[in-house]
Amino acid sequence: MNNSIFQLWKPNSNNNVNTKNIKTMNLNFGPQHPAAHGVLRLILQLNGEVIERVDPHIGLLHRGTEKLIEDRNYLQGLPYFDRLDYVSMLSQEHSYCLAIESLLNKNNYSSFSIKVRTIFDEITRILNHLLAVACHALDIGSMSSIFWAFEEREKLMEFYERVSGARMHAAFYRPIKQNNSQFTQFLLQDIIEFNRNFLTTLNEMHNVLTFNKIWKQRLINIGSINKDTCINYGLTGVISRSVGINRDLRINKFETYANYFYLNFRGYTGQHGDSYDRFLIRMNEMAESLNIMNQSIINLNELNNKKTLSKNNINKLNSYLLRSEYLKHNNKNNYNSMENLIDHFKEWSEGVSIHSNISYKAVEAPKGEFGVTLVSDNSNKPYRCKIRTPALHHLQLLNKISRGHFLADLAALIGTIDIVFGEIDR
Repeated sequence: MNNSIFQLWKPNSNNNVNTKNIKTMNLNFGPQHPAAHGVLRLILQLNGEVIERVDPHIGLLHRGTEKLIEDRNYLQGLPYFDRLDYVSMLSQEHSYCLAIESLLNKNNYSSFSIKVRTIFDEITRILNHLLAVACHALDIGSMSSIFWAFEEREKLMEFYERVSGARMHAAFYRPIKQNNSQFTQFLLQDIIEFNRNFLTTLNEMHNVLTFNKIWKQRLINIGSINKDTCINYGLTGVISRSVGINRDLRINKFETYANYFYLNFRGYTGQHGDSYDRFLIRMNEMAESLNIMNQSIINLNELNNKKTLSKNNINKLNSYLLRSEYLKHNNKNNYNSMENLIDHFKEWSEGVSIHSNISYKAVEAPKGEFGVTLVSDNSNKPYRCKIRTPALHHLQLLNKISRGHFLADLAALIGTIDIVFGEIDR
């Protein structure tokens, strides 16, 4: 037993009674582990099966994204935001566009493009939460949810593809000018149809998970935190709302953005700050996103009726989208003119020079507050770009919430904080 990694027996010099000292074991968790997101390495200090310490090792995906953005003009930096949290693409693009628009002092919260952004931000929120809940369930042992979730994600990615040509890395949003020519009546009808059918899938996931005895045993009182922890660690999004902090940038009238100020929706908070509360909040937020999307589509039709679109209202919406003003708005470029073609090419290839200024704009991304700080210096490239990602703050919490839990709970804890390493390493 003297050479055992678990136990060491040493005689006590003061008396002849043998004492037993436990030696902890160090164990690598990941990056090969399926629950470790591919590039997460955790060095665990275990006392038997009980976790005493978690030391995250990151940087395996580091690309220097911020410096790459500073080396390109403002428009060329946009696609990098798709590759940070590659499950919440357009939400991150939105923050970057808001920061550029703030530098230019050109913010319009009621234009057609802003309403389009609101719809696709909520599509992105559903995309993220579906993957978060389904993969969380799979890591714990429930397989059914991932098949339902990925079937619905395919439909949402088709909406991405129809407006941008890409399923994931859309690069769809543009500061000030945005090409909405592919945002047609048929797409709106399909989004409305998806909203109706998605509630059935959400209900199936709810029935399989929410009241499942094993699921509740694996999540309730696992990874519990309090308000002080949220404040000290800078936690936002679902994690902060799970302890009762009612902070949502979409709802706060001083920090709101896009078209959320004109919509009627609610935020959800928990009470216990455990993994089960965070699961319930994500489920409720997906249902609320459907409500926001329906209201935004109705607002596009300039209707005051907040009910589901009837057949008559859809016909009115179609006629609105087919009006010459709308078509003229989305087809500004006249490529029959060489001068216009040259101007268009120079505008999008060289970019625009922005006078010296600084701005910080944040959005309520699915994982939490995602913010971009831009510093301009009278050139067509940002002098400094600093990105505030929620997952980097949330990963620091892992050591605190893991301590005292079993090794089997670690997969549940990684799933409940919903981390993606593109925005941690960046």
